[in-house]
Amino acid sequence: MRLGPATPSARRLPPHRPRPAPYSERCSPGLRVSPALGPAPEDVERRGGRLSKMKVTLSALDTHESSFTPLVVIELAQDVKEETKEWLKNRIISKKKDGGAQLLFRPLLNKYEKETLENQNLYLVGASKIRLLLGAEAVGLVKECNDNTMRAFTYGTRHTFKGFDDDNDDFLTMAECQFIIKHELENLRARDEKMIPGYPQAKLYPGKSLLRRLLTSGIVIQVFPLHDNEALKKLEDSWYTRFTIKCQPTDSIRGYFGETIALYFGFLEYFTFALIPMAVIGLPYYLFVWEDYDKYVIFASFNLIWSTVILEVWKRGCASMTYRWGTLVMKRQFEEPRPGYHGVLGINPVTGREEPLYPSYKRQLRIYLVSLPFVCLCLYFSLFVMMIYFDMEAWALGLHESSGSEWTGILLYVPSIIYAIVIEIMNRLYRYAAEFLTSWENHRLESAYQNHLILKVLVFNFLNCFASLFYIAFVLRDMKLLRQSLATLLITSQILNQVVESLLPYWLQRKHHMQVKRKVQALKADIDATLYEQVVLEKEMGTYLGTFDDYLELFLQFGYVSLFSCVYPLAATFAVLNNLTEVNSDALKMCRVFKRPFAEPSASIGVWQLAFETMSVISVVTNCALIGMSPQVNALFPESKADLILIVVAVEHALLAFKFILAFAIPDKPRHIQMKLARLEFESLEALKQQETPAPVFLAGHVTHPSSGSFSFPLDKSGKARNREPEGGMEGR
Repeated sequence: MRLGPATPSARRLPPHRPRPAPYSERCSPGLRVSPALGPAPEDVERRGGRLSKMKVTLSALDTHESSFTPLVVIELAQDVKEETKEWLKNRIISKKKDGGAQLLFRPLLNKYEKETLENQNLYLVGASKIRLLLGAEAVGLVKECNDNTMRAFTYGTRHTFKGFDDDNDDFLTMAECQFIIKHELENLRARDEKMIPGYPQAKLYPGKSLLRRLLTSGIVIQVFPLHDNEALKKLEDSWYTRFTIKCQPTDSIRGYFGETIALYFGFLEYFTFALIPMAVIGLPYYLFVWEDYDKYVIFASFNLIWSTVILEVWKRGCASMTYRWGTLVMKRQFEEPRPGYHGVLGINPVTGREEPLYPSYKRQLRIYLVSLPFVCLCLYFSLFVMMIYFDMEAWALGLHESSGSEWTGILLYVPSIIYAIVIEIMNRLYRYAAEFLTSWENHRLESAYQNHLILKVLVFNFLNCFASLFYIAFVLRDMKLLRQSLATLLITSQILNQVVESLLPYWLQRKHHMQVKRKVQALKADIDATLYEQVVLEKEMGTYLGTFDDYLELFLQFGYVSLFSCVYPLAATFAVLNNLTEVNSDALKMCRVFKRPFAEPSASIGVWQLAFETMSVISVVTNCALIGMSPQVNALFPESKADLILIVVAVEHALLAFKFILAFAIPDKPRHIQMKLARLEFESLEALKQQETPAPVFLAGHVTHPSSGSFSFPLDKSGKARNREPEGGMEGR
């Protein structure tokens, strides 16, 4: 992408300001940049790792450019008062020293265009090149240096970074630029204001995030980054427009959508290729040795080793990717309170800032007295629905045995299909309830909110999807019904996910797109409404809520493949076929169905790594139990079932021990990444020592040094110290 324009510094202003470009030249973000960047200050001093003259540099930036590259859109409510609009505009364009964000800001439509087109209360936000570079330092972006090391970007040392040039606008990706603008908008904080102008009910206090208050008050409807149509078309051509089996362009995805989404697609690709060995081995087992449980012992053992190795190898690949992107060494920032957090106003003992405070015991009471009983009630309801499913199975089986026709044979699969659809509906309804409950618990941090939400959803989804399979396997002990149910649940859930998540939203979006296009074309206006059309289209798109549902789908798929692999080895084959289309449907969803999400730096897949590892441990137990229940194994212990149970438990413990040893033996990070990280840590410590250690102070007759104590030196007549060991001998050194 091309960065927005930067105005020359105040020391060398041009003789006249260039005229703003006509509307048609501002038709799409990333396609136009106004006049070239003027000379930036080179005499930037460093002090304590921060720019001591950042305010001087920022004060030279002009925030009144009418022509700039729009990166972010802010939509206000239709009835917002003019004084509120003016106040918000001033806070966005004001200088940092005055409490502003010092960004570029203008309405989507000018006065003449508002008379012709429908006014949508939409505003465009951008930033100059220098402002984005200083913002990159503020958020701690990590870039590759000319010596191939990864370091936190600083404006003062910008020429030491690979690919940087004063005339190069591609040093920061568009996703990084939009992330910087989001960071600056979220860090607009109340100063002396007690309320939002024009809205006495929207209270403010010093340090409160203005954007979050505007969103919760309904004054700001949404804030979203714009697509770059030219860059998006290039990404689509290399990603999914041609249905071929190829590697994902993860670096390009990262450059456009950010690290979090790139990691998901990288994991989806890796997991799909990791399933191929299981599919290749499982297919002949399915075709030739279906009832030979002795052979399944080998297949199940391979599955246990496979599930461990792929997760450990992913950690290594993930570390290599995120180090290359800079997020592995990116410093974690202090987490601010989440938007929905509320409480009595007080002083945070850590930050010293005024913010809402909520007693932790009240949160615990809500969790254990309301949320936990509700989750248990939902689990009970899920088991109740499961028993209804088994009644339907018994009815269909009885009907088939009495008639024996082909139609009743097909009817045997109907209860499983209905149950699979009901499971998907229950999962989605429970998700809404879990989100409401977790928000009601009033967690201060977004990370705590996400962890509690993931725990609630995983517990319910695991029981809802797999309870019937465990019941069939260990209570009914009907392996034929287990295979049938597993296949039906897996295939039905995959088809439903493809339709609900991608195909249906894409069809609805295409329909809305045509309506907006006809509406714009019907306007008899002598203007180019390309940007207007793009913004109006994107603002009506659905909001991408994150990778939660995508990882959850892979997690459940991993469970279907690993938990009962010795009974239905064909599960991996269906998973591979589904994921080959999932890659393209998810790519279509990101590019054409949802609004472009803001980039979020990530160093791993987070708590989902632990979830997958937990599932692999459970799979060891289930597969050992299934093999122990097989007729062939039972025939070896015809008299003593206790011996059989003891041997199965011993084998299960041995496999678990081998699994943990294998996980320990495979390092999470490759050796070269470990060395680079250790080198960076060493250099950081050395730099910290140099900053904290002052120069020696020479006084008459002795030298004072903080790390070595005071040394006395006899002076000669000229005042120079004569050669002599410090007091205390070598200890003084």
